[in-house]
Formats: sequence, C-alpha cells, structure tokens
Amino acid sequence: MHDPFAPVPWRLAHGRHLTLGPAGLLMAIVNVTPDSFSDGGMHATRTAALDHARRCADAGAAILDIGGESTRPGAAPVSAEEEEDRVMPVIEALARDGAAVISVDTYRSGTARLAVAAGAHIVNDVHGLQRDPAMADVVARSGAGVCIMHTGRGRERLADVIEDQLLFLDRSIALARTAGVADERIVLDPGFGFAKDTDENLDLMARFGALHGFGLPILAGASRKRFLGAVTAREAGERDVATAASTALLRVAGAAIFRVHNVAFNRDALRLADAMLAVRLKNPRPAPPEETGS
Repeated sequence: MHDPFAPVPWRLAHGRHLTLGPAGLLMAIVNVTPDSFSDGGMHATRTAALDHARRCADAGAAILDIGGESTRPGAAPVSAEEEEDRVMPVIEALARDGAAVISVDTYRSGTARLAVAAGAHIVNDVHGLQRDPAMADVVARSGAGVCIMHTGRGRERLADVIEDQLLFLDRSIALARTAGVADERIVLDPGFGFAKDTDENLDLMARFGALHGFGLPILAGASRKRFLGAVTAREAGERDVATAASTALLRVAGAAIFRVHNVAFNRDALRLADAMLAVRLKNPRPAPPEETGS
C-alpha cells in the first residue's frame, strides 16, 4: 500500500531532486501576468516578479512556479511568444542565482522546452499533458520533473469527482510513461477549482485519500480558490487563512506539495501539521480489538 509520508526522491532536470513525503513542501506562485484572479498585475514586470520570487524563497518556498498566462476562468489567452517573453527573463535570472528549484507553469511544449533549457527544473502543466501532443516528449527528453494536473475544462466529466480524477489522470500518466517519463519524475495535482464547483472541491478534499491509489506524490493547489471564498465569504485577497487551513488538512490527508500565494502563512500551517504527523507516525495507535460474540 502506498505510504504518502515515506521519503521518495522527485527527480528533476539538471541533476536536481527534492525529497517528498516526510515533510510538506511549498511551491510559490509567481504570476508574471496582469490578470491573474488573486494577484493580477502585482508582479507583472520582470523586476517585480523577481523580487517576489526571491522573497518567497527566503520565506521558505522550496519551488518557485513561474507562469505567464492566467488560468482563471474567462481569462484572455496569450500567444506563445508573449508567454515566453514574460517568463523567460525571470527563469533565466533565477537560474543565474543558482539556489532555487524553478518550475514553469505552461501547457505549451515550446515554452516548456525553452524554460528547461534556460534552467527550469519542473514543468507544471494544468492540462495534464493532454492539450499539447508534444508536451510529454519534451518532459521526457529534458529530464524535467512534471506536475500533471487534472482539469474538467473543455471536456465531458463523470458525475463522481473521484471517478473523473481516475479517468483523466490515468490517461495523463499513460501519456507520460509512453513518452518515457519515469514515475520518479511525476507528481499529480487534482486541480482544485478547475471546472469544479464548491461541493465538488469539498468532496475532493474529503476523499483525498483515494488519490493515493495512483502510488505517486500529490500536489495540492487550493490557494485562494473560489470555493474557499464560498465557505468563508471572503474575497480572493482575504483567503490566506482559509488556504492555510486547507494546507494543514490536506497535509494530514497525504499531500506532499502545496502551491500557494502566501508562503509564510502556509509554512506555519505545514509546520504544525508535520509536527502532529511526526508524533502520530512515531507512536501509532494500536488497532482496536475485534469484537467477539457473547
């Protein structure tokens, strides 16, 4: 049976790796965009994005996720050239710094190829390798780690949220393996908020353990999502407390990585969850005695 808290190496490009399992890791969101749902425009310039990325690393982010196209519902698409113009200078500068593990948030194989060549270690694909037919091959050839995300956008979905996860992610994993991407390079993301309503997101949280059946580490990206606002009646910029709560809950449920806007809040939530888990794993409770008939 898959143990989500056992140490496993996540193999990345350029000879890097991260150990997943025993302690939760944070992936900081660095949107080099004018229109992202929560922080649109705040880090749209290269200087602002770099400053933000470096602050996130100092605050405890293990991964810096650089994106050049908003994925919020209704966002205007950008061309590949514009996406690359936004993200490449930031990735190149961070790679020159030499310390950070860098992720590129893109579904385009061309952007992914350029980003990894420039120093990125991870490709984070919100379409789970299923939008651009060349993406799985680029990941395999580059040696990058990959985040394969579930999405319900642009497709017919099964009524049950977990069954739909299995359907979609099984296909994505098959694409990766067929291209030659080793399992030790794959992390899965259930795609909170991507064509899922509030009840579906909460159902996904409640049944999160079912995703461990894939036998792969899982990334959770609930940060400031609309369903947290529906529960708390908070606007996007006011959802960091709810995000930290979701981080703690999903860490206990076995998530390994957390993609977040506010690193400091979620760092503290993870520390508490991991401290509790350490005690639980060190002193497991014995199974209750079986009842016997009288």
